[in-house]
Amino acid sequence: MVILETINLGKIYGKKETAVNALKDVNLKINKGEFVAVVGPSGSGKSTFLHLIGGLERPSNGTIKVDGKDICCLSDKELAKYRRQEVGFVFQQYNLIPVLNVKENIELPLKLDNKKVDEDYINDLMDLLGLSERKNHLPNQLSGGQQQRVAIARALSAKPSIILADEPTGNLDTKTTEEVMELLKMSIKKYNQTLIMITHNVNIAKKADRAISIVDGKLSTSENKNSL
Repeated sequence: MVILETINLGKIYGKKETAVNALKDVNLKINKGEFVAVVGPSGSGKSTFLHLIGGLERPSNGTIKVDGKDICCLSDKELAKYRRQEVGFVFQQYNLIPVLNVKENIELPLKLDNKKVDEDYINDLMDLLGLSERKNHLPNQLSGGQQQRVAIARALSAKPSIILADEPTGNLDTKTTEEVMELLKMSIKKYNQTLIMITHNVNIAKKADRAISIVDGKLSTSENKNSL
């Protein structure tokens, strides 16, 4: 089942002689439950692609269908709701609130959206990510790997259908990267979510179901992991 489809997707920054084509006519289909790695050189348009499908920016042209709905037609208010409820974001910087403990950081998106916290689900998430014994700790009492686990749990807290990750292990050592990736794969499999991840790490790309390459704003290749 296709969860995400982009049709002739493009993004232009600036106008006339200063215009930059950050993304050009990207046509792509991603299935529900799929783990897709997005690779390519710096400045190739990978983050722009992630921002567009996450509703953080609007495209200059083209269509983005999520579960059959064109999010490009949504109002600003509807797009904000889409970001809160349908998408979970994980970035290289953990962006945790320093005065909130682990559990409070995880529940924050739900409370900002005035949604009732599913305590059983949150506890299940913390168990899965090895955070239960740290739930009352503040971010500065955690290691980098533990903070990224909290960021992942926060991204999963609203039960989004799509997880968008931009170099989520960029600040972690090799061992912690492996642990975080295994936990992330385990969680999306358990909750049947789709993961789209930007990475420069070849080993992470090999763990994906499929890798797509964006070069100079264009979709260059779409490969099975066995081809990497």
